[in-house]
Amino acid sequence: MGQIVAIVGRPNVGKSTLFNRLTQSRRAIVDETAGTTRDRQYGKVDWNGREFSIIDTGGWVVNSEDIFEGEINKQVHLAIEQADEILFVVDAMNGVTDLDDSVAQILRRSKKPVILVANKVDSNDWLYNVPEFYSLGLGDPYSVSAVSGFGTGDLLDEVVKKLPEVDSDEQARLEALPKFAIVGRPNAGKSSLINAFIGEDRHIVTDIAGTTRDSIYTRYNKYGFDFYLVDTAGIRKKNKVNEDIEYYSVIRSVRAIEAADVCILMIDATRGIESQDANIFSLIQRNKKGLVVCINKWDLVEDKSQEAISHFEAAVRERFAPFTDFPIIFGSAITKQRIHKVLETAVAVYENRQRQIPTARLNEVMLDAIAAYPPPANKGKFVKIKYVTQLKEQRIPTFVFFCNLPQWVKEPYRRYLENKIRANWDFSGTPVNIYMREK
Repeated sequence: MGQIVAIVGRPNVGKSTLFNRLTQSRRAIVDETAGTTRDRQYGKVDWNGREFSIIDTGGWVVNSEDIFEGEINKQVHLAIEQADEILFVVDAMNGVTDLDDSVAQILRRSKKPVILVANKVDSNDWLYNVPEFYSLGLGDPYSVSAVSGFGTGDLLDEVVKKLPEVDSDEQARLEALPKFAIVGRPNAGKSSLINAFIGEDRHIVTDIAGTTRDSIYTRYNKYGFDFYLVDTAGIRKKNKVNEDIEYYSVIRSVRAIEAADVCILMIDATRGIESQDANIFSLIQRNKKGLVVCINKWDLVEDKSQEAISHFEAAVRERFAPFTDFPIIFGSAITKQRIHKVLETAVAVYENRQRQIPTARLNEVMLDAIAAYPPPANKGKFVKIKYVTQLKEQRIPTFVFFCNLPQWVKEPYRRYLENKIRANWDFSGTPVNIYMREK
């Protein structure tokens, strides 16, 4: 279950530089971040075996020309509400400012663990300025230079130490059943869908507060289904924060996606695919989760011909390429049209994630496919793939191809192998890992 660390602070203290340092330039990197609009504010860090997500609130400031206190306070409140731990960044070259004081005041009242980070200690001279930050009343400041990386290892050790422990009994109970999250941008119909599933029959579902107070798992146990719906806190309440709705929905999506096995991505049929949909899709992809796309509000669309459906489907797959093997369902949460089908499909995708192919059958099919179209030669040398196996008990289906020159098998050929696997076995809706190893 992912945990979230938020970076807060006034403008120009180096929040984004610190974010980039922690997510990318160390070996801690788990994933290269695609450059979609808001993506650079969300990254994953794996430090000494503890994985967590990190969010740079600074990237969400609107009209950064005239940043006023209210804007920053709003972000700090959002971070307090949504994150498990907060990094409060201050500038060692400038010392304490009024804005730092007001942020510190809010943080002192919060119940969240806060780490004070004195950034821009780019040479020893600046170390002498750091003690004045004790006046903020948030404990020992950590001296770092986000530019050079100085001090960031100690900082990450402290971050991991302060992350709340995960309750192992709770974890085991949650591991046992599939977990589905309903995600999408604001007003795509998430709440209506949750209410359509759960609404009338609140007595047949039980709420378990999640491992963090921000994810609630609602057990759904009827019509032969048994799974948890991951509901991020307050998704059924009216959104408290109307101004920063996009920032809010991204953090909330991060929470829900990390806690789920399969994500049901809601797209508003009346608005088509927007950049926010693509952002949420890329979060699902980077977290390697199963995917069902639900085109909601189909009852409001005038042209419901087969041609219109095919056109819409093609547009969705083109926008989300290269991953195109996922189910798309047209329905309506309000009229309840095909919402049962959404659940059936999510269950099928969950089963596809668990699918194991017998090794003999895998080799029989794949070695023929490789013989029919071998990997391209490189500098007169030929890549020979001898054997393929599927690893057991992986989070997603993972296939290892053993060959003589693994480093020469490039992305297009891996895609060919993946497409052949998908053509022969049903892995619809789930990502697949393809690895090359030396035999």
